[in-house]
Amino acid sequence: MSMLPPEMHVALSQLLQALQSSDNNVRSQAEAQLNGQWTSTQPAELLVGLAEQMQGNEDAAARSFAAVLFRRISNRQQKDTASAESKELFLSLPPEPKVAIRTKLLQCLASEQGATVRNKIGDAVAEIARQYTDNDEQWPELLSALFQASQSTEPEQRENAFRIFATTPGIIEKQHEDAVLGAFNKGFKDDNVSVRLAAVEAFAAFFHSITKKQQSKYFPLLPEILNVLPPLKETSDGDNLSKAFIALIELAEVSPKMFKPLFNNLVKFSISVIQEKELGDATRQNALELMATFADYAPVMCKKDSDYTSSMVTQCLSLMTDIGIDDDDASEWNESEDLDTEESDQNHVAGEQCMDRLANKLGGQALLPATFSWLPRMMVSSSWRDRHAALMAISAISEGCRELMLGELNQVLELVVPSLRDAHPRVRYAGCNALGQMSTDFAGTMQEKYHQVVLESIIPVLKSPEPRVKSHAAAALVNFCEEAEKGVLEPYLDPLLENLLTFLGEQKRFVQEQALSTIATIADSAETSFGKYYDHLMPLLFQVLQQEQDKEYRLLRAKAMECATLIALAVGKDRMGTQAVDLVNALGRIQESVVDADDPQGTYLLHCWGRMCRVLGADFIPYLPAVMPPLLELAAAKADIQLLDNDEAVESLEQDEGWEMVPLKGKVIGIRTSTLEDKNTAIELITVYAQILDAAFELYVVDIMDKIAIPSLAFFFHDPVRVAAAKLTPQLLSCYKKAHGEQSPQFANLWSKTAEKIIEVLAAEPSIDTLAEMFQCFYESVEVAGRNSLTPTHMEFFIKSVESTLTDYQSRLKGRAEEIQENSAQNADGGDEEDNLSLEYAIEDDQNLLSDMNKAFHTVFKNHGPAFLPYWDRLRHFYVSFLESADATQRQWAICIYDDVLEFCGEQSFSYYDTFHPHLMKGLSDPAAANRQAAAYGVGIAAQKGGEAWSSFVAGCIPLLFQVCQVQGAREEEHVFATENACTSIAKVLRFSASKVENPQNVVVSWLETLPVTNDEEAAPYAYSFLSQLVDQSNPALSSRQSAEKAFSSIVQALEAETIQGTTAQKVVESAKALVQRTSLDADRVLASLSPEGQETVRTYFR
Repeated sequence: MSMLPPEMHVALSQLLQALQSSDNNVRSQAEAQLNGQWTSTQPAELLVGLAEQMQGNEDAAARSFAAVLFRRISNRQQKDTASAESKELFLSLPPEPKVAIRTKLLQCLASEQGATVRNKIGDAVAEIARQYTDNDEQWPELLSALFQASQSTEPEQRENAFRIFATTPGIIEKQHEDAVLGAFNKGFKDDNVSVRLAAVEAFAAFFHSITKKQQSKYFPLLPEILNVLPPLKETSDGDNLSKAFIALIELAEVSPKMFKPLFNNLVKFSISVIQEKELGDATRQNALELMATFADYAPVMCKKDSDYTSSMVTQCLSLMTDIGIDDDDASEWNESEDLDTEESDQNHVAGEQCMDRLANKLGGQALLPATFSWLPRMMVSSSWRDRHAALMAISAISEGCRELMLGELNQVLELVVPSLRDAHPRVRYAGCNALGQMSTDFAGTMQEKYHQVVLESIIPVLKSPEPRVKSHAAAALVNFCEEAEKGVLEPYLDPLLENLLTFLGEQKRFVQEQALSTIATIADSAETSFGKYYDHLMPLLFQVLQQEQDKEYRLLRAKAMECATLIALAVGKDRMGTQAVDLVNALGRIQESVVDADDPQGTYLLHCWGRMCRVLGADFIPYLPAVMPPLLELAAAKADIQLLDNDEAVESLEQDEGWEMVPLKGKVIGIRTSTLEDKNTAIELITVYAQILDAAFELYVVDIMDKIAIPSLAFFFHDPVRVAAAKLTPQLLSCYKKAHGEQSPQFANLWSKTAEKIIEVLAAEPSIDTLAEMFQCFYESVEVAGRNSLTPTHMEFFIKSVESTLTDYQSRLKGRAEEIQENSAQNADGGDEEDNLSLEYAIEDDQNLLSDMNKAFHTVFKNHGPAFLPYWDRLRHFYVSFLESADATQRQWAICIYDDVLEFCGEQSFSYYDTFHPHLMKGLSDPAAANRQAAAYGVGIAAQKGGEAWSSFVAGCIPLLFQVCQVQGAREEEHVFATENACTSIAKVLRFSASKVENPQNVVVSWLETLPVTNDEEAAPYAYSFLSQLVDQSNPALSSRQSAEKAFSSIVQALEAETIQGTTAQKVVESAKALVQRTSLDADRVLASLSPEGQETVRTYFR
């Protein structure tokens, strides 16, 4: 029975017809009527009417359209009159129509016979279910209806029930697992293949929605899930098998250990699918992706499986030979100008990418034996595809297998280098690819040890007749030259540039473009050595820049701009002379011609202007009015966001590059990532200008700070933008301070606004690694602003932000401890100890965060001293808990904070004596060297800055400080900084608190044995100043020739290591001369123990 009067139904039917009209005018009028008359003024009648249209309209297309429109309208945001909050339109309705709509939807779902319409109705049901779940409200009738449907005699009803479960798993996550287990178990065994697949997909979605603790209850379902697969393969049902693999991939991402009991069976089955060409490429690649997912999330389980590694390598290599099937001589390939295959869905690309993942996750020890059991044979195969695959495999695995392959580079190069003379062009191409990738992955070693092999092999390939081969050889040179020192490149510059310059006359533009990129890289690495080629090359580049502005030449001109400006950086302003201005003017003309958003010259120009600013320095200032506007426009860009409420809109946007889709409450948000990347680049370049131009950049600072830097600190659509803004902000402050002065009202006004915003961001930043950057922005900004720059209000809000951050950190610690305990319980049988990389990354992120937070405290204490103590005191309980932690890093953070209080609060720090002193003493015997170093430094700074109140304590620490110097391996890299800090702290105690030291002369004698200090540049000046004082006072400890030689030897070692310099070094040297003269030391004999370079360094002080 209808709830609406007949005339309203007629009007609604007419509206639905008009909305589907092919006439744009009719459709536009209907949209206006829908939004103005129905949605705004009578939403309940509209949604009830659409539900009734789904139920009663005789036309299937009309019912389907009504369901689609219902779903779209129901989730529109509407302000709730009672709460004044925005809610989805359906949830904002009064209770009566909501109940009626729910009832009608379930009736429609049960009675609809058409599959397409039923699916659309199911989507509408799922949307209403989602709204209830997201708002913690109940739809009590739905679950029973869906469970009933899952038991229906009609397979279509059973399938639809699981489809709804899949789209809104939240409706079942809180129910009793027995009912869920039963429904899924029956679904996996269903006679109908569509139902079985729908059940698997629904289970994958459901599994994603439950907690990790709940997951193990559902592990027993896995055998039935996997039993869905073989019948699909046996019937060659590739499409449905592909869907099943996709669902399994989702499960493997969430809980790979679930598969452990049956993993070997799954490996064998998946490998058999990858081998079966009749199943289609998409299915085979999804089977490969499932296996690769296990490598990503459960590498140890994969390495322990007897078949996994060897089978996967074999199948990847096999897929990699599936290339150029109808193009044996590579004629089509060589004529093609589509050079980017990274996004290709071809089998050989899938195989290469999978090899890369396997190498990075399993490592060389697991992967290299399996891979190199094939490669030598493939490299001598008569099939060019085998040789090509072997070389591309080397490219793919070199990063992940770096450590082991480094020791075998000779043998690897013996395989690769001959391929550059191969008869087939694609093999030569792959050889260049391998050398280029190895030049990056083994950077340093390849350039220093194997430069002759690499360059003498690649340079002849630059003469190849095939454009793609010679271009790729030039591209490989980019990788090699990026990491090469100019001394390595100098002997090869002539043949390199001679060949590359011939590229500029090639017909294929991509060859010309690559030549310019390679020349630019060579110039960047060769630096001033490139000067001899400047006169020949720069006119050619000007010629390219002055060509007509045809669209097809845009990228070529962009590459020419890049090349010219990198050459300008290499040779410098003086070498360029007036051509520097000519180049800037040419760039300006090109900038004026850029009007299209997709013109690559615009992006290249941003970087080119930055390089010319580096070249010209202050001479660049006159060009800023032309350069800055487009840069500022990009940097100030808002996020380009689209709200997509239907599948067609999502599909349409997915076709465009540079968009990211984010699901949100039944809709999808499209974010144009290309805009965000341009914004990030622009902010980074503004930072460059501010760094180089300094006070001269002042004119732009306030505008940039207000409109770009500060808003971008809270630009939550893109983490890199926030990071770039965090690096820009202190730089802008520095420019303004240098222009106006630290005490100027202009700077004070800018700082006041900026400090407030930075502190606000500390409380709002959601990403842990980005929050670390925000703390860095804060302390660098405070350092610029200087002493007493933070007001009490600033300090109050800063401490609140830190309290919140530390509370969150402790919650994460607790969660990780529970996770580790749970993992340990699951691995109690010793069968599996998975690499938990995500856990390691999370710990590393937190360590970086706390480290930057500590630096913030250091900077605030440094600039505000005791004034900050009352605020910091509120955090003391956090740091006490850190000191009692089993985690050495936490103990270090706490000790370092205590050191800051001692250093910058002087005698007032003694009020914390009861808290500090036991932990400093305990820290001196901490098993972690970094903590002994921090504690030793703290004792020394207490002696130096703490005054009389601390003197008894620091004097009592001397035996412990000597123990720090006497640990096993005290001079080894791990311990040497602790040793040297303890040495320096003993010197400070003797200097500032000698009256409290028992037998100070004996201590001095022993202290001399703790020298030298040749690593810690901060500690050394204090130690050697004290030693100089002892010499000047003719201290008895230095009266013997043996002790004098020890002292002199330690001085020359410090001079050689350059840990003492400037006036300190000069003063110490004068004392050393006096010591030598007084004790008749053989100084030359002591100096002879140094290296020749060290002797020369030291002798410059004694001349």
